[in-house]
Amino acid sequence: MSDGMRIPERVQQVARWDSIVIGGGPAGLFCAIHAAAAGCRVLLLEKNTRPGAKILVAGTGQCNITHDGDIRSFVSRYGDHGKFIRPALMSFTNTDLMHYFAARGLALRAEEGGKVFPASRKSADVLAVLLAECDKQGVTIRCSEPVTGITREEGVFVVSTGAGMYHAATVAITTGGASYPQCGTTGDGYRLAASLGQPVTETAPALTPLNIRNYPFAGLAGISFAAMPFSIWRDGKKVRDCTGDVLLTHTGLSGPGILDASRWIRPGDTVKLGFAGPVRRNELAADLAKRAPENPGWWVGTILAKYPIPERLNRILLGISGIPEKLTCAHFSAAQRSALAATCTEFPMDVESLGDERVAMVTRGGIALDTVNQKTMESKLVPGLFFAGEVLDIDGDTGGYNLQAAFSTGYLAAQGSRKRLSSP
Repeated sequence: MSDGMRIPERVQQVARWDSIVIGGGPAGLFCAIHAAAAGCRVLLLEKNTRPGAKILVAGTGQCNITHDGDIRSFVSRYGDHGKFIRPALMSFTNTDLMHYFAARGLALRAEEGGKVFPASRKSADVLAVLLAECDKQGVTIRCSEPVTGITREEGVFVVSTGAGMYHAATVAITTGGASYPQCGTTGDGYRLAASLGQPVTETAPALTPLNIRNYPFAGLAGISFAAMPFSIWRDGKKVRDCTGDVLLTHTGLSGPGILDASRWIRPGDTVKLGFAGPVRRNELAADLAKRAPENPGWWVGTILAKYPIPERLNRILLGISGIPEKLTCAHFSAAQRSALAATCTEFPMDVESLGDERVAMVTRGGIALDTVNQKTMESKLVPGLFFAGEVLDIDGDTGGYNLQAAFSTGYLAAQGSRKRLSSP
């Protein structure tokens, strides 16, 4: 360790490592790098045959590492938990992250809309930088060693794997959530944390598509809507109003807007879609009532052409509203106008299920945030135990926000660990 940092004598006699990081994803690698940068002896344990499995699949292999713009705008991108993650985001910002990779030879490029990718569009290039830094800082990485248990004895952590036991003064759990189990993220961190008395909230898939009961639009799969307004309803009460890009699939709904909102959606909920764009039901009914008499010879469907409703969908919505496809405006009754306005602005879709962990990009829920110090990522219940990344009850929107959270919390956990190690 560096001269400015020391482990208490009692701990030095037992601990082989200053810090053990469990999980070699983006949060774990970044935490290990910055903990070791101070001269700490850091061991990273990874259950897979190599680190960074989820980095390699991020952004369909292109790795959207962050988002451009003011870091303060990020806070609203983590559902109800943006306030908790704010100190981490401010401690290592998106600008800091971009400078970090650029300084190590990885060119980055911001797309229109703000997503930031490596210029090569290769996730492997991001991972290569992180692994090179681990090597430079002296991080010891041991793969194919899933952690089977953690105990804390007289202030020292004992971490068990199939290969043996390791001792450390601090431990960081950075195992990710339970999404993409094919990458090894199977909820191990939740079980390890719970074994130490750390509360874990209910977990479920997030950033995931919706499967709709009695779905009527299977033949329209691939049609998308920009900035569509929609609302979430549960037991007859509105849960939330949302706006975002929506994609019709073969079995239901997807697209960035739906994926982002999925953290609030449960099976049995109803999602009401505004196919006509940002116009209310009564406003559309009034517009139909005005325009129909002005164009008596038009088919009713023609009136809808001014709204962002594709022709194929237009015909289906007319049928669902009980309106003949070739009904003219001269015969368009008030009841039919009301029915069509409701269909086009508040189309109800009952959620059968959400995409499971195999397709969800992240996990909703995790380590209970009220038991974690947001300024250090250290447990309030178990001194020396730190968390970073998706294992926490944090899930961000699509667009690089989750990787930014992983890097920022990993960095902050490393600082917290170093401070803990230097304490008497």
